[in-house]
Amino acid sequence: MDEVRAAGGTAPGVKEWQEDLSQAPISTKIVVAGGFGVGKTTLVGSVSEIEPLTTEALMTQASESTDDIASTPEKTTTTVAMDFGRITLESDLVLYLFGTPGQQRFWFMWDDLVRGAIGAVVMADTRRLEDCFPALDYFESCGYPYVVAVNHFEGTTAYEAEDVREALSVPRHVPVVIMDARERPTVLKSLLALVSHALDVTPA
Repeated sequence: MDEVRAAGGTAPGVKEWQEDLSQAPISTKIVVAGGFGVGKTTLVGSVSEIEPLTTEALMTQASESTDDIASTPEKTTTTVAMDFGRITLESDLVLYLFGTPGQQRFWFMWDDLVRGAIGAVVMADTRRLEDCFPALDYFESCGYPYVVAVNHFEGTTAYEAEDVREALSVPRHVPVVIMDARERPTVLKSLLALVSHALDVTPA
């Protein structure tokens, strides 16, 4: 190797290795946040190309006083740590998705989950918009780029994105999208909106 350096050349195989590195896909971390039962686990599962890692636990009577399931009476489990999935966009961009727990008693884990992320998708349920305020406040205060993804549930009133923006007082530069966490195309639209927004806000 010393002889190669002295000659100003490149060791056999190094050039090919460097070219491989230049073609390696970019890995990006995205956080999916929001209130309890808003659909974070469903979103991660609907787009992940690998079997998603979930930390779902059965809900018990012990949580009745803290978890409001009036809007989601069919919900029997809840995320107690995080959800994790992966999706490849084209051949040069891999997104790693980290879903946060929604209950206040698990918020202490958010700082660790968001470390290294380019931004967040904050999910909202129009039946209980107030549940996403803590996530909005968190990412605003941290300076992380984020988009608001309104998860439209069956049987609920469909609202325009601008109506939700006004109700939540979301800044004009922050994208607000309407989606269905069960439908892969609409989830992809939300993820791409975040990637584009993050590039605009923090090009580096």
